[in-house]
Amino acid sequence: MPTTLTLKNIPDEVYERLKAAAVAHRRSLNMQAIVCLESVLLPRRVDVAARLARAHALRKELGGARFRAADVDAIKREGRR
Repeated sequence: MPTTLTLKNIPDEVYERLKAAAVAHRRSLNMQAIVCLESVLLPRRVDVAARLARAHALRKELGGARFRAADVDAIKREGRR
């Protein structure tokens, strides 16, 4: 059964960052706090073999293309418009 938790004396910087993250992920402040707590307290085990297989598959899809850091930065900036 879910439990209610009240937090007091949250530093302003922590609150503002939590609030900004909630907005960025389109979550309520409460849900963002839960997600943050879960990510720290209930870490997921990474399946290394599956992660490497996915990386190899993606690299194969790209046909061996290489990207410079400047190219990646430009693509990221373009997506923010």
